[in-house]
Amino acid sequence: MRKRTVYAWGVAILSFIVLMIVTPAIPQSQEYHDFADQREFFGIPNTLNVLSNFPFLVIGVIGLVLCYYKNYFKLCLQGELWGWTCFFIGVAAVGVGSSYYHLDPNDARLVWDRLPMTVAFTSIVAIFIIERIDDKKGTVSIIPLLLAGVISIVYWRFFDDLRPYALVQFVPCIAIPLMAILLPPMYTHSTYWLWAAGFYLLAKVEEAMDKVIYKWTHHIISGHTLKHLFAAMVPVFLTLMLAKRTIETNRISLLKTWKVSWTKIKGNGSKVESCTYTYTSVQPEDSH
Repeated sequence: MRKRTVYAWGVAILSFIVLMIVTPAIPQSQEYHDFADQREFFGIPNTLNVLSNFPFLVIGVIGLVLCYYKNYFKLCLQGELWGWTCFFIGVAAVGVGSSYYHLDPNDARLVWDRLPMTVAFTSIVAIFIIERIDDKKGTVSIIPLLLAGVISIVYWRFFDDLRPYALVQFVPCIAIPLMAILLPPMYTHSTYWLWAAGFYLLAKVEEAMDKVIYKWTHHIISGHTLKHLFAAMVPVFLTLMLAKRTIETNRISLLKTWKVSWTKIKGNGSKVESCTYTYTSVQPEDSH
């Protein structure tokens, strides 16, 4: 197992090096800071983009408190507690850092928006490794993954190259839903991971359509404001999952569960069809 772990890390590092060599640098576009909704209310610049970050702070603090409130989430492993603690700290910090950035959008402030997001992303990956692969490996990976996230931000800031940060942000978006579907869970309510992933995908679409949505809504709300609100649903769903879940006694992947359910549905359909056919073929009894 140790050799496999070394090989896996070796392949990952080699792939990253090759990617950095063969792909061009991705500089930070200054157009990114030009958001559609720049209205000011109550003396707060870019008011809605600032205030829409408040849910992150609320759910981050709630999740952090519940992690330590009489083991409310019933976290069975020490690594889980550390991982979820880092995650909720990252979520709460997004509420502060993103608000700070949107008060006066620029590259220097953007660091404090993205840094806590990388903490949340990398913590989730570690949590998934703990839950779905191996608790010891997942626990050991928490610090290296957090460092990888921090380094990606530092690299972008010093070299104006977003490639490492893009990997930190988007690899979990692909890996986590796949792992949630393919790998057997330790706990129930695994579908909440997919709900969270779905809301994050919608948030990224709304971010890309910032100005279009602002125009569609007749300048009522922008895509970026909606992005914040939809992205905040990710920790909401994960918090609900933690509150509801129990130990999974029969560890079966979601993919296998869906296959079994589909087989049952097909089987029930076949039975209904055969019963219907038998019924229609029965002749009425002779009254004589």
